[in-house]
Amino acid sequence: MLAITPLYAALIGLLFIALSVNVIRTRFKHRVSVGDGGEKALIKAMRAHANCAEYAPFTLLLIAMAELQSGPAWLIHLLGLLILGGRFIHAYGFGRTPQIVPLRQTGMYLTFTAILVSALSNILLAF
Repeated sequence: MLAITPLYAALIGLLFIALSVNVIRTRFKHRVSVGDGGEKALIKAMRAHANCAEYAPFTLLLIAMAELQSGPAWLIHLLGLLILGGRFIHAYGFGRTPQIVPLRQTGMYLTFTAILVSALSNILLAF
């Protein structure tokens, strides 16, 4: 049974909603209903949203599988915090004008660490 992963999935879901609202708000501001209209702010908002959509589901799936294999609670929390922190820090750094590149990079490092550690954990837990 999953008891920990749903917490992080829910928190990332809230982040995803916030990023979605940011895209909508930016579309209204620049009066662009389809595509990006060449608006740099809209492109950034769309990419921050899409980047979360690209990395979060796969990582949460790996974390859920580790939890289903009875991975220790501390590990599941660590992995959840890594992906949540990584996605939040990346979105914040990427969404600023100008970008805060160190935050963007840190967010990606945390995200990749969550993927790598959860993947390796699943391999080890499978034995």
